[in-house]
Amino acid sequence: MRNRLLGILIALMACVLAALGVPLAYLIAASEQSKVVVDRIDDAARFAQDLPTQGRPNTAAVKGDPQPGPGDNGRLHALTSEAERYHELYGVRIGVFQRDGSAVAAAPDGWRPPADGPGRQAYQEALAGRRSHNPPQVWPWTPDRTLAVALPVVRDGDVVAVVLTESPTGGLRSRILHRWMVLAGGEALAMIVAILLAVRLTGWVLRPVRTLDRATHDIATGRLGARVAPSGGPPELRRLARSFNDMADHVVLAIDQQRAFVADASHQLRNPLAALLLRVELIGLDLPEGHEEELVAVREEGARLARVLDDLLGLATAEGSRPEPEPVDLAELVRTRVDAWRPLAERGGVRLSWEGPPMAHAWADPIGFGSALDAVLDNALKFTPAESTVRVGLSIGKDEVTATVTDAGPGLTEEELARVGDRFWRSSRHQNIDGSGLGLSIARTLLLAGGGGLDFAPAEPHGLTVRLAVPRRRR
Repeated sequence: MRNRLLGILIALMACVLAALGVPLAYLIAASEQSKVVVDRIDDAARFAQDLPTQGRPNTAAVKGDPQPGPGDNGRLHALTSEAERYHELYGVRIGVFQRDGSAVAAAPDGWRPPADGPGRQAYQEALAGRRSHNPPQVWPWTPDRTLAVALPVVRDGDVVAVVLTESPTGGLRSRILHRWMVLAGGEALAMIVAILLAVRLTGWVLRPVRTLDRATHDIATGRLGARVAPSGGPPELRRLARSFNDMADHVVLAIDQQRAFVADASHQLRNPLAALLLRVELIGLDLPEGHEEELVAVREEGARLARVLDDLLGLATAEGSRPEPEPVDLAELVRTRVDAWRPLAERGGVRLSWEGPPMAHAWADPIGFGSALDAVLDNALKFTPAESTVRVGLSIGKDEVTATVTDAGPGLTEEELARVGDRFWRSSRHQNIDGSGLGLSIARTLLLAGGGGLDFAPAEPHGLTVRLAVPRRRR
């Protein structure tokens, strides 16, 4: 969601900058060309003022046929010299032409009005008495284009000559490109600022969503006390955070009521069950011979029901507990529990091995982790046949310390691995083995309450590997 929202904002900002930048780039090019055109018009007007006003202003007048007016020869020579200096200084071709196209003064020498193209159009417009305007726009990618400007010379209402300039556009294109580069740099800087603002904006908008996601994950993994602080972000998300907290409170209340009911029911049923078993024993004393098998069956079912009630009470207690994790040497704790279970394993002919580092500091509830490890070891010893080994190991990761218990039992299928740890679930292949189906559920609940986790994986060549993980640092 963050990437999508950020992409939308960046795309909108890019469109806005492009909508502003493209017209501005065109205006920059037009403005630079307009400056050149105005300069050429001013230069052409100055040459037009220097044109003699008497006689025929052509080269024949310089030669004396017909005779020019007094002082015209000198002005024509000065006009020609000025045109040559202008061309040398600015590199601009300039000429003063009569209506028939003959040159009064031109630089470079021999230059004549072009026969086609923009220069010809400007020349024709000037002959018609109009100053050339709106020459084709020069762009940085049109190096072969020149800028032609023509100005009519009017005497007594008639166009007697035309001043034509044709400028190279290298300098103009360089100035346009330079200003475009400055514009592009400004737009790039604006885009960077816009991206930073978009990142901050999406962070502000989605901060409640991230907080809500973390709280949802905490509740889904058993940390039911997680809540969302309804601060920051838009009002709609703040209302969503408050609604989530209300929903979480109601869920916790319902779960607490369910746990209280299970605990109360388990506790209340234990006394009647104990009294019932006592009466069964008393009745068994008066039974005639031949009914021992029925009595044994009743005793076994009563004992099984007692274990189920004890496990239910233990599960309700584990789910209702709020342990406070503390620093603990997990290696010492695991070694202690392995030593405690070794005599029972030896009575069943099972070897219980331990391998791990001498110390492994972690952050856990020692009582809860020890109880969870007891439940896992009890389950492993039940399913491991005699003359086999249950291996217990400990490894230290970057963020977690993990204890593994690997048995040599029949193992579980992929479908069964997805359900192992559920309450009262037992594989249909293991119904003949004593148990209530609550041991691993209690272990998972104890670990989740302390900030850890429990998962399962198949062992090679057969069996089940159970991993008990707790964080290395306080969460």
